[in-house]
Amino acid sequence: MEQMSSTGRPVQITVTDGYDLKGFKGETPVTFIRAEFNQMVLGDSAKVTVSAEGTAKYNFTSSFEFNPEGGITLDDIAHKPVFLTMTEVLPKEKKQKDEKTLILGQAVVDLIPLLEGESSFETMAPLHPVPGSPLEPLRSGVKQCSLEVKVFVAEPLLTTAQILGGNLLKVTLEAAYSVPESFIPVGPLQNYMIGLQVPSVGEKDYSILFKNGTLKLGGEREPVPRPKKWPIANILAPGANNIPDAFIIGGPYEEEDGELNRPEDKEFRNQAECIKKRIIWDLESRCYLDPPAVASFQKRIADCRFWPVEITRVPLTIAPKGKAAKFDKADDESQLSFHGVAYVNMVPLLYPGVKRIRGAFHVYPYLDSTVYEKTKCSFSLFRDTGHHLVQNNKIGGINSPLSKPAVSKNVKEDKTVKEKDIEGKPRPGDMQPPSIKSQSSDTPLEVEPPLSHNPEGQQYVEAGTYIVLEIQLDKALVPKRMPEELARRVKEMIPPRPPLTRRTGGAQKAVSDYHTQVKNISRAILDEYHRMFGKQVAKLGSDMDSETLEEQKCQLNYELNCSGKYFAFKEQLKTMPDDIQGTVPTIYTSSEQLRLFAFEAEVNENFEMAAVYYEERLVREPQNLEHWLDYGAFCLLTEDNIKAQECFQKALSLNQNHIQSLLLCGVLAVLMENYEQAEIFFEDATCLEPTNVVAWTLLGLYYEIQNNDIRMEMAFHEAFKQLQARMLQAQIMKQRSTGTVEYIEEGGKVEESSLGPWGITNGSSATAIKVEAPHNTLDLIYLGPSILDDFLEESSKLQSDSREHIISTQSQDPTISQKPSNILLKEMPVKKETSKCQDSSIVLYPSPYGVSQTPATIFMETIRFLMKVNAVQYVHRVLAHELLCPQGGPSCEYYLVLAQTHLLKKDFAKAEECLQQAAQMDYLNPNVWGVKGHLYFLSGNHAEAKACYERTISFVVDASEMHFIFLRLGQIYLEEKEYEKAKKTYLQACKRSPSCLTWLGLGIACYRLEELTEAEDALSEANALNNYNAEVWAYLALVSLKAGRQLEAEQAYKYTMKLKLKDETLLAEIHMVQETVGFGNPSF
Repeated sequence: MEQMSSTGRPVQITVTDGYDLKGFKGETPVTFIRAEFNQMVLGDSAKVTVSAEGTAKYNFTSSFEFNPEGGITLDDIAHKPVFLTMTEVLPKEKKQKDEKTLILGQAVVDLIPLLEGESSFETMAPLHPVPGSPLEPLRSGVKQCSLEVKVFVAEPLLTTAQILGGNLLKVTLEAAYSVPESFIPVGPLQNYMIGLQVPSVGEKDYSILFKNGTLKLGGEREPVPRPKKWPIANILAPGANNIPDAFIIGGPYEEEDGELNRPEDKEFRNQAECIKKRIIWDLESRCYLDPPAVASFQKRIADCRFWPVEITRVPLTIAPKGKAAKFDKADDESQLSFHGVAYVNMVPLLYPGVKRIRGAFHVYPYLDSTVYEKTKCSFSLFRDTGHHLVQNNKIGGINSPLSKPAVSKNVKEDKTVKEKDIEGKPRPGDMQPPSIKSQSSDTPLEVEPPLSHNPEGQQYVEAGTYIVLEIQLDKALVPKRMPEELARRVKEMIPPRPPLTRRTGGAQKAVSDYHTQVKNISRAILDEYHRMFGKQVAKLGSDMDSETLEEQKCQLNYELNCSGKYFAFKEQLKTMPDDIQGTVPTIYTSSEQLRLFAFEAEVNENFEMAAVYYEERLVREPQNLEHWLDYGAFCLLTEDNIKAQECFQKALSLNQNHIQSLLLCGVLAVLMENYEQAEIFFEDATCLEPTNVVAWTLLGLYYEIQNNDIRMEMAFHEAFKQLQARMLQAQIMKQRSTGTVEYIEEGGKVEESSLGPWGITNGSSATAIKVEAPHNTLDLIYLGPSILDDFLEESSKLQSDSREHIISTQSQDPTISQKPSNILLKEMPVKKETSKCQDSSIVLYPSPYGVSQTPATIFMETIRFLMKVNAVQYVHRVLAHELLCPQGGPSCEYYLVLAQTHLLKKDFAKAEECLQQAAQMDYLNPNVWGVKGHLYFLSGNHAEAKACYERTISFVVDASEMHFIFLRLGQIYLEEKEYEKAKKTYLQACKRSPSCLTWLGLGIACYRLEELTEAEDALSEANALNNYNAEVWAYLALVSLKAGRQLEAEQAYKYTMKLKLKDETLLAEIHMVQETVGFGNPSF
């Protein structure tokens, strides 16, 4: 027996025992084990008799020498297993000179643990029977015959540097589907091959070849899970072809990383993988990458992006017995047919934490110019090394599936074969030229004259052929920060706020204290009554009639309202339970009212009053993070970024897992140029909620600012993926609930998303439109702030019927992709023509979006979020992406948002142009008419504003924000003295969202109609909601003057003057009425 000899380190394989063994003859057969590795026999064990129980003790040790400088290398250990063949020695018959042997089965030992830093391991290797063997095949419920094997090395094969910096690459080729019709199973035998190359040490590359694909006619889907197979020929036992614990498990098309993963591809995929012809390999090839190879691999992906994976077929030729077949290069090239190539986008392997990509990839004809343009590769694996491949495809050769070699008794008779002929993976020295050159290389590439015609390869395109491929690494090329690290970093930047001390007493004490407060307020009201009417009550006694009581009640109510005591008593009752742990509904309602009042103050440019309302909410509920977020958004509106950042950070300190708080802290960190913190915030948000579309999109926008193209593409791709998944889930849920929704490829509505005050809830749904993540997201244009405004202005002039032309032109023109701008967001200010107060006066909340409220793209969903928090600088950047997004473009909602950005800059002319474009796209959209009304109202054209507002409220479907439409339309009616219409309009507003301004408008309309009782009731409600409004007191004074109540008139007038009424016309009217009635002014 010839043993391997070398000066390297020995790797020992010891077979200790066998279990559940059987033989061909007798209950106690005589067997021996032969160990083989790398087509070399390592040795035979002694002949051992199997016991009656089926066990045998072999204690057989063999070894091979590991020598990285020559001989067995780490790459050999990665993709070549040890084969243990069990042979039965039959008893000698009469007149028989030599012993006869029969092979029982084979076991396979995977040496991969040695590449994981292990120096020894044990395994129970199943013994797979050869055809006709008495050994039990592997099946459930039956004991499997097996061998106990130990593998040992004196010291680990990998150094510490190799363990830390090296990697293991696994490439699994599953199948090629929908192959050309000219592929037929009859006729000359063909070897279907696929190959690719990966970096190796130095300038050399490893070539990974998958040979001997099986052509199948189709008719049924390939089963999953199914085992992956060794890329090695001549394995005797069929079960030994399977790699232990390695399976092809498949998965939904939508979750794949390649092509053909869109909803519209599903039907074709189903047909191709069930009905049409396919070529099956199911092979996994491995390659060990040392640290320099890992660096080269990573750099080459960044430089080239796409990897060429070639496919071809070569006829199997018969070699005459005893004669060597002669081949020359001309014969090789003539036998190379159906040469195609698939372009595999390897960039996802550079995404943080990504270790695996799997998907379907179209096959195209191999043309030198096209391959070089897409992959920077000038070397064809099959064409430039064709002579190697053809010589190794002889029938009866080592790679032929027809050959059935037997284990020879004499090892010297075994002929060694080249490595690349066995497992389809040539050694580095066999490949002379490097396959791919870096883009940064200064060395000119010598490219052969390009093939101008490839009719056979064109058949792949006509048939729609695609391959399914998986590429997996043991460790991610780019590590991803762990959630624990991100949480720790956020905690360091913003320490969590300690919770409030829980007070004792419970619900019983809360109710008791509430009752006590009611009694105290009742006593205070009774004291006030006695102060006003005590003498009258004592005088009349029991003779007091109901009319007198009703009059006293009205006077008491008026006094309480005028003095502010009514409001004070009401607030005491509302806030009383807040002293005890817990919140009651009255407080929530009050907070919502204050929020509405703050929005009204913003619209009316009263920022001081708006701040008072926001701060009052915070005083009442300092632990409510939404109050902090609202106040922070208000600070962004007034461009107080420092205060906004403080608010968002306080909200995050209350709940460090709150996604919207994290995102807003990230937005402010970018605006404040603290980019390291911004990345932490955005990344933590995506980690906490991986399905959040806005979080991924904002992370992508951050990477765009940092000029990190690959990570930007990763984030945008993930956002597209999550939006598409949510859209499909919404469609399924709708179909289950109604059974009436039909999938619409372009723009069909499934159901409205659930938009909370701070972002989109997890249960929200989206529009069932086609959402396709582009294969190269870098095709989206990158615009710097210096040209952004001009770009958006130009886009606003586009006609609605040109949308498809724009998108198709951009997708076909690869030159449109530009290098990302490195100009910071803070350099993109909104141009101001007037003061901050004037600019901010037109901000509405929420921003006017489409009626469906269902985002079509990741960018539009992000725009909605940013508009709610007044982050207009971000909105400009995202609008550019929305315009060029394949699923976006100049839509109605796009022009509505663009119009609002122009309104912020007081650019009414450009805003009107955008609204005209929006109206052309969706003439019946109430939001278009609502925003048009705001435009005309702000520009002073109240006649046009009135027409637009009237059209808006006439629609069956409301606009997204009706409150200010009613307020402004009512104001116009009052100006034009259409008091009945004004009264009706303000009544609708009071029913929908009552506020001081809605009641005030109603009171004014009623007063002008001389309905003094209704006017007083409305004004009292307005005064109860805000007793610091000078206009409310002014009209209360007018009502009192007309009603002849001198005391009330003088008191109301006093508060009117104290609060400094600014309306000179109204003040003059009060003076005129005072002079007419002869009272009401204390100075008379």
